[in-house]
Amino acid sequence: MKLKIQNLQGKVVDSLDVRDDVFGLPPNSALVHQVVVAHLANGRQGTSDTKKRDEVSGGGIKPRPQKHSGRSRQGSTRAPQWRHGGIVFGPHPRDYRQDTPKRMRRQALATSLSEKARADALVVVDSLALEATKTKEMAKALSALKASASVLIVADGAGSAVLRTVRNIPSVDTLPAYQLNAYDVMRHKKLVMTVDAVRKAEALLSAPPNRGKTQTAAAPEAKQA
Repeated sequence: MKLKIQNLQGKVVDSLDVRDDVFGLPPNSALVHQVVVAHLANGRQGTSDTKKRDEVSGGGIKPRPQKHSGRSRQGSTRAPQWRHGGIVFGPHPRDYRQDTPKRMRRQALATSLSEKARADALVVVDSLALEATKTKEMAKALSALKASASVLIVADGAGSAVLRTVRNIPSVDTLPAYQLNAYDVMRHKKLVMTVDAVRKAEALLSAPPNRGKTQTAAAPEAKQA
């Protein structure tokens, strides 16, 4: 598969051969949805808490007699219908984390990149070197690339001065290739990647997954007597 390489003026200057198993996969919306839901769930703190009727203060005695008052029967001011009473079915601290296999996360990312390439929402640039490291120069370049709103820039190879020019542009985010994920790719309308970022993404997604600790070397044979 080939992708067009553009310069910061929006002109096509070259083409780039990319891997079909990274940028040419068929759609798999179910997989991407599952991975994105897990990504959002893992970002939840789960620290919200409310007090039940046995945790709030007060209510040690019956607020009024059971009968002959002409009012409703009440047993405690800690009941949920009372002001400052306990909360019924309120949230309590919990862990929202969902474990997703590494192969699934990689496949979802590759599928997301393929979807961007298929929809012409992936822009590959030869370099992000600006004439002047100013925000207006970066905004001008993004406008020439037709990527002025909701943009994710994967700027491997760009210096820190270039990355600072993006901070004041609304709806534009930056990530290195090794932090790419399906959620960030799909939530932006345009994806701008340098050639270095494309090669880095290919290397990361085509490498065999790390299955944990490597096997220890076999124990030496026992010495013969």
